[in-house]
Amino acid sequence: MNSAGHTSPLSEFVKQQLADGKQANGLIYEKSPYLLQHAFNPVHWLPWSDEAFGRAERENKPIFLSIGYSTCHWCHVMAHESFEDEKVAAFLNENYIAIKVDREERPDIDQLYMAATQEISGNGGWPMSVFLLSDRRPFYAGTYFPQESGYGRPGFLDLLQQIHVIWQEDRSKLTGNAEVVTNRLRTIASATETEKPLSDELLHRCFQQAAQNFDREFGGFGSAPKFPRPAIFDLLLRYDAWHRNDQAREMVLVSLKKMAQGGMYDQLGGGFHRYSVDGQWRVPHFEKMLYDQGQLAGLYFDAYQVSRDPFYLQIGTEILDYVLRDMTDSQGGFYSAEDADSVDEYDRNRHGEGLFYLWQQAEIINFLGVEYGEIFNFFYGVQADGNALADPMAEFHGKNILYIARSLAATAQKFGKKEQEIHKILANAKQTLFVGREKRPRPHLDDKIITAWNGLMISAMAKGFRVTGDNRYLHGATRSAVFLEKNLFNKDTKALFRRYREGEAHFQGQLEDYAFFVQGLLDLYEAGFDSHWLELAVELTTRQIELFSDEPQGAFFDSPATAKDILVRMRNDYDGAEPAGNSVAAMNLLRLAQITENKEWYKKAETILSFFAGGLQAQPFGRPTMAAAYDLYRQQPRQIIITGSPEAADTRQLINLINTFYLPTTIILLADNGPGQLYLEQYMPFIKNMSAVEGKATAYVCENFTCKKPVNSVQELASLIAPAKR
Repeated sequence: MNSAGHTSPLSEFVKQQLADGKQANGLIYEKSPYLLQHAFNPVHWLPWSDEAFGRAERENKPIFLSIGYSTCHWCHVMAHESFEDEKVAAFLNENYIAIKVDREERPDIDQLYMAATQEISGNGGWPMSVFLLSDRRPFYAGTYFPQESGYGRPGFLDLLQQIHVIWQEDRSKLTGNAEVVTNRLRTIASATETEKPLSDELLHRCFQQAAQNFDREFGGFGSAPKFPRPAIFDLLLRYDAWHRNDQAREMVLVSLKKMAQGGMYDQLGGGFHRYSVDGQWRVPHFEKMLYDQGQLAGLYFDAYQVSRDPFYLQIGTEILDYVLRDMTDSQGGFYSAEDADSVDEYDRNRHGEGLFYLWQQAEIINFLGVEYGEIFNFFYGVQADGNALADPMAEFHGKNILYIARSLAATAQKFGKKEQEIHKILANAKQTLFVGREKRPRPHLDDKIITAWNGLMISAMAKGFRVTGDNRYLHGATRSAVFLEKNLFNKDTKALFRRYREGEAHFQGQLEDYAFFVQGLLDLYEAGFDSHWLELAVELTTRQIELFSDEPQGAFFDSPATAKDILVRMRNDYDGAEPAGNSVAAMNLLRLAQITENKEWYKKAETILSFFAGGLQAQPFGRPTMAAAYDLYRQQPRQIIITGSPEAADTRQLINLINTFYLPTTIILLADNGPGQLYLEQYMPFIKNMSAVEGKATAYVCENFTCKKPVNSVQELASLIAPAKR
């Protein structure tokens, strides 16, 4: 039985393991790649289910809850050390009910117990290890525990034994802990933020907080480890667009360039690794997440619009090309992640982080020959004894992480060649090494399809099409939207599912699934002007309000009202690796309120901003997407309405002109005298009166509900919408 209470067909992976004589546990019918990684542990894992909690109550046992995801390096380490160990498994099986959760399938469970873990231990992360009562209340929690005591952490078996003794001899201590932690969680979830009047000061404060934390030498914020924070870069670009602030602009452009020149970027195959363990973006944690690719690709296209530097355009297109090549299902959905770990091509019994991406100097010379190999190694910082700066465990000893160590000019001077010739040599060398690398054992691919993350990638692909004109990106965005609508949208209930894999859509959609997908649909409309996506965005937003609203307080819950298997419904406004659902939802409501003239949706967005105003005013640096929503809220509404056939050359000229500019708070609509215009007219009747002037495609620029004189030349339109010169 799976966590939905029904039997699913066994996956091919499971069938093969059973054929090999392996013994399965209660995860055997799950679809999650992470859960299936543990389906043949000696631990008697169960999925999150009423059955598991009922057994804990009947057998009078505490629950050990382990939460992780399939591309998590330290999850793999703890699994190998403890969950595959017969002695540990025997004790766990005898004295606990063991439950496994994939945090990417159930972000609501993850969010709740992450909050508990942070309350109990002061920090969080994955693997998350939580001990619960049978009523789901947590009484102790931590993250990674080694098998034996070390690294300042208790050994996992020692911890299990200690908690077992307390369970037998002083259980009231554990139930008391559970009561305290649960009350704290309920307080956090139900708290009404102290309302403060919103003002533009919060945008200035966010800029100031970013400037104080900015690394002027290497870009990014703070010291090692360094994470890409797409949300803060997005806010800084918006701040520059409004305030013409060179420092905000340069913080973004410098950071994006340094990130893409470092080892955190896959110099051969495109796409970003999760984060850098050092301060120079040199040594990455090698997993690749779809949500990073989606946010960062769009950001690089924005940077290109702002700077006109082709470097940013190149990186944006390489990210999208990587996703289309390696992260796309045959039906159009985008996969979730690629692992950091892989198998050594020379020793198939050895697994390690980054093995797929690392190079020895001699390997490169062997592939490229001495002359071209030396040029490549000079440019990409390859050394005979390896080049990892931050490698405290010597895991990368003798290996090289490719990064741009020197400029084309310096390389050309070193080898006595022209820059154009060096550029061609490096391009050919990269292709040769990429082909060679493809023969290595690939990292594990988590091929589940997450609605929210697909929404982020739809936005990126739509942006890529608008900036480059490459139809592959519009096609990629459209295929994903079609896939989600067909496979993860229930046409009867108008509700979304969270995850799809091997023919099964499962788990109720969370707030971020609705918000990110709606954002993707709005961006897709502005790329291809198919009004169907606008209609679906309106439909999903209506359902989102029904499922997630908390009318007395205003802000959305992160899980739906129909969720009955979690202890507390949480809500979040922190824009971290992914933006908060409330932040994106507020932005969507403001955009849709302009299109549909739905004043209630405008008020709903206002209510969200008001609810989180206290935290937003105090620490906007932690809430940059919410701050960006406020920026949109405070702007006078502006739409550009193009009349004309979308396929006509004169229409495309006007649209292409618009797409050259960075216009983060402008909505683009098309009046094509077709179904799309009819759909818009029910909300914006004045569009009926907008027609082509002199038979040519025409642009109407409307600000604060007043339209300027229509124009139908590129030059005239540019004069109306081009950002002011610095």
